[in-house]
Amino acid sequence: MKSPFSAAPDLSDTIDRWFRSLNSEKNMSRHTQRAYTQDLRIFLEFMTEYLGSPPNLGVMAGLQLTDFRSWLAELARRECSAATRTRAVSTLRSFYKWLDKKGILHNPVIKHLRTPKLNKSLPKALEYEDIKDLIAHTQMLQKTDNWVGMRDQALFTLLYACGLRIDEALSLNLGDLPRNKSIIVMGKGGKERQVPVLPIVEVSLEQYLEACPVPPQMPTDPLFVGVRGKRLAQGVAQKQMRDLRKLLGLPDSATPHALRHSFATHILQNGGNLRVIQELLGHVSLSTTQKYTDLDNQALFDIYDKCHPRS
Repeated sequence: MKSPFSAAPDLSDTIDRWFRSLNSEKNMSRHTQRAYTQDLRIFLEFMTEYLGSPPNLGVMAGLQLTDFRSWLAELARRECSAATRTRAVSTLRSFYKWLDKKGILHNPVIKHLRTPKLNKSLPKALEYEDIKDLIAHTQMLQKTDNWVGMRDQALFTLLYACGLRIDEALSLNLGDLPRNKSIIVMGKGGKERQVPVLPIVEVSLEQYLEACPVPPQMPTDPLFVGVRGKRLAQGVAQKQMRDLRKLLGLPDSATPHALRHSFATHILQNGGNLRVIQELLGHVSLSTTQKYTDLDNQALFDIYDKCHPRS
């Protein structure tokens, strides 16, 4: 099978080894693998054109800071966002770190490559009334396949009520249905966590499964399925949300992932403990969860500016 990378055979084989090690040692998610593949592919395509031939391991060892900066300049010329460029540098650093650790090659230059400055962005939570509206009207999109509306309603209810990532929810199987008012979720890095489940989630799932014309039968069958009976694709769920928010006049920030943000923000606003929210979201680091305190503080400042008589 032809390699997706513009690289000499020795480098191409080494990249395959790297991806195999990421899968076996770090249980890399499909999303991360797609990002790494895209970043590395674009880098090697640029270097092939820049140097005049596909790079090999020797070339990778000899690249200078000016070479890496030329690549970053090309990404900027293509109007790639600062976040995309920062992620691309992170991918490359990860690859070089692995090459060094395995004794394959050493190039310390990559450590001195500066990444673009990122503006600190806060997660965009939805108003509770907007979420109620969205979930209540999910079936409005469906003219004939009512079960699809029930599926989407169950999915969006699960995302908001349990704070799941969209890929975590779509990875669930029939055997993962809630038990004893909780659900076991497989998060990033293969880390399991237990999340409480509200009765409305169980009711929504039951209604969807009863209406589904191709319901899962075996414990390993996907819980959420498309019209052909296969595991529901993330892109389909995102499109359903886009269509629904247009129909209801909701902001562009109304996405499946925004339901997870809203879950955390609303719990925090109602007195939830940050450590508990960290566990519920499956964050490895508390610093990742702390961005929700920034969001809550911003809401406080907005209220202050709006309501204080001397503001």
